[in-house]
Amino acid sequence: MKWWWNGQIIDELEAVIPLADHGFLYGMGLFETFRTYNGRPFLLARHMERLLEGCEELRIKLSLTQNAIETAISALLEANGLQDGSFRLSVSGGVMPYALPPVSGYESPNVSIAVKPIPANPPQPKELHLLTLARSTPEGAVRRKSFHYMNNILGKWELAERFTNPSAEGLFMNEDGIVVEGITSNVFHIQDGTLYTPSLLTGCLPGVTRWAVMELAAKHKLKVVESRYGWRALQEADELFVTNSIQEIVPVICLIDSDGSLRKEWPAEPGPYTRQLQTAYQEWIERG
Repeated sequence: MKWWWNGQIIDELEAVIPLADHGFLYGMGLFETFRTYNGRPFLLARHMERLLEGCEELRIKLSLTQNAIETAISALLEANGLQDGSFRLSVSGGVMPYALPPVSGYESPNVSIAVKPIPANPPQPKELHLLTLARSTPEGAVRRKSFHYMNNILGKWELAERFTNPSAEGLFMNEDGIVVEGITSNVFHIQDGTLYTPSLLTGCLPGVTRWAVMELAAKHKLKVVESRYGWRALQEADELFVTNSIQEIVPVICLIDSDGSLRKEWPAEPGPYTRQLQTAYQEWIERG
């Protein structure tokens, strides 16, 4: 595949960072994942807002504009012969001395945009498996989509080694037994006509699709509650779904405990509130 690297489109194997980049040395970097529809990146402004907030916290001085990213995305789609794609925009601290950075931060970040094809088949309803591994706490006050991804990877390995369904999602709880998020998703459930999702105080990622779902719920007069709750709340849910920017809104059809036992099942077809949110989300996509 062809990737975008600091303003140039090059082969992905040529897109390398120096060993002195603080993204490599200390994990000082952030990324955003999003996809295009009909060649246009969806909710890019919101992704940029989150990225710039993170860069400010990490003291990475990013001057790249949204227009420049849109131009790069169009060029990448053309260079790779794709109509649409799944993108990862990455910003690393850049080359600095082998030492902790000064308080002035990072003046010359390295920026890359990777692309891969969208899976041919739409995501199917998922099994949600409770992990034994606890969710790590954020490095700062709010969880950033940062290069610090070991907790997610260890969770993915646990899921793959303990369960056989390759399309299942793993569920993280924190050390206090509070639901946080999936390995690559935010979690929502419906109970008695109210939409619940973990509060950001649990340490979950402030996902862009999470934000979009809450916006749509408010427009459709669906009460939204961000709170702290445990495993039992999910077992008692009328509907359950997970979200991310690539797979959108995906219903959960069963809950599997960490010992492998089935705790709850739902119909294969989305429930009425999930279906309403899926429809509203698709209409948003069509509006562009």
